Amino acid sequence: MTEEETFTFWNTHAMSEELLEETYIEDEDDDLPPPRKQSTKPINLRIENDLLVRLQKVAEIKNVPYQTLLKQFVAERVYEEEKREKILT
Repeated sequence: MTEEETFTFWNTHAMSEELLEETYIEDEDDDLPPPRKQSTKPINLRIENDLLVRLQKVAEIKNVPYQTLLKQFVAERVYEEEKREKILT
């Protein structure tokens, strides 16, 4: 089905609210417990205002909180250093 055909179809058809509320797709992972969240520890980190502003702009573009982006950057860099220093096996 082309994009145009899909557009035409959904402009002329609709799912009932009742169907949307009652529809349940059984997932084979339903029996699994939720993944455990890794524990975190709050830290204080002082960085230059300019760097913080730049980080916040990048985070906004990526649509993620800047603290999350900072954690991702740190994790990526630590991983690269571990590879470089042959810490990883």
